[in-house]
Amino acid sequence: MTFKTKTFYSQADLVSHLKAHQPSFYFSSKTSTVIPYDKLDQLLPWKKDNNFYLCDLSKLPPQMDLKENGNLIIKGAVSWEDARNFLRAKGRSLKTSPTEQLALVTAGIATSCTGERCFAFGNMRSQVVRLKYLDYNGEEKELRREDDFTSSSQNLKAYQEDFKSYRGFKNAPYPRFDKAIDLMIGTEGQLGIVTEVEIETTDNSDVTYVFMLLPRWEEDMNPHMEIYHAVQSHRNVIFSCELLDANCMNYLKPDEKLGNNQDVIFLEVKTSDFEEIYGNVLCGLELTSPENVFEIAENKFHHVRAGVPRAIFEVNSQMGVVKVGTDVQVGPDHIVDLLNFYREASKIGVRYCLFGHFGDGHLHFNYMPSKDESARCLAEFEKLYEHVFNWKGSPFAEHGIGLLKQKYIKRFHGENQLKLFHDLKKEHDPYNQFFPQGFMSEAQ
Repeated sequence: MTFKTKTFYSQADLVSHLKAHQPSFYFSSKTSTVIPYDKLDQLLPWKKDNNFYLCDLSKLPPQMDLKENGNLIIKGAVSWEDARNFLRAKGRSLKTSPTEQLALVTAGIATSCTGERCFAFGNMRSQVVRLKYLDYNGEEKELRREDDFTSSSQNLKAYQEDFKSYRGFKNAPYPRFDKAIDLMIGTEGQLGIVTEVEIETTDNSDVTYVFMLLPRWEEDMNPHMEIYHAVQSHRNVIFSCELLDANCMNYLKPDEKLGNNQDVIFLEVKTSDFEEIYGNVLCGLELTSPENVFEIAENKFHHVRAGVPRAIFEVNSQMGVVKVGTDVQVGPDHIVDLLNFYREASKIGVRYCLFGHFGDGHLHFNYMPSKDESARCLAEFEKLYEHVFNWKGSPFAEHGIGLLKQKYIKRFHGENQLKLFHDLKKEHDPYNQFFPQGFMSEAQ
């Protein structure tokens, strides 16, 4: 038996469904890396007497408006690609750039997916000015960034105190719940459905993309770390600092590959400041020669950068396995520890690659296992998350928890977190109709 499905073509249809209080899982572009859509029958428990729905929001009417102050208002099914093209025509640009540009912006808000440009512009939460959402009765409500988060729960203060050690991360192991907008950002649709968002944008400045060829990180990570430290004080003009290791190139077409069995670090630099960055940063590197620094066209950068995770998804699908990858971010004191762990994890005899937002200490280590190798890979990640917990890092800094990561997130949720989750679900989802299998329901 399969789930019941509904596709919504208007907000009025969505409101009618919400008023019926049916337990539902809402999705849009199906690009999430933590929701295996082809295996939902196995992972989402259901009963024959339950009316559980899979709800498609991808057909809601899209709308975009640019305010005089440069803020972008988005309603309905607008993708990041749609928003980027809309803004470019008006001389503006997004402050965030998720790798999967076909994902919907409202879904990105719900999961707090951050992308590449957070190196310069901060995380998703810092860019959201206000938002609207539908509550469990289908009533549309508005939240603003300038307002503090409020709840009748007596556990809020203790929860917020615990969160303080994670403030420097893109996303902590649990939602922030500091400002009013945090009710919807990073809670993965477990407390309501985002219908409208106002986000900050920036001038569409000319940007220069460069890449540096480096030795394989497994053999010598010193050049990588030199770059990591060199770029940190230039976040105002270096918009992103990305890594693709040599193994990633195996999943690209021959004409897309860069280097010769070498790692690649990309920089996205504001063109007006590129000469200064080249002279004071790139030419100042002792472990990377200027001869190994090259300019790359913007479209090729995005094509190569997005091509790797897409190729990994395709490989895993062909192998019949669910993605076995990480989304870990650590602070500056532990990035070498993280790389050392990945180096040991690479020795178990399973294909792998490493990529991600290097300047933020936020990396994705991916295995490409056969079905017989998957258990061995998952055992390695059990060890990793224990280390991340001890390093006070964030195990899932970008793509959310969904279904695949719930097993690992539990050790990060103590009594203060579980109590607040329980209180918020009771207050904002009394019928348990919003993604009832989500991480906040572990407190039920």
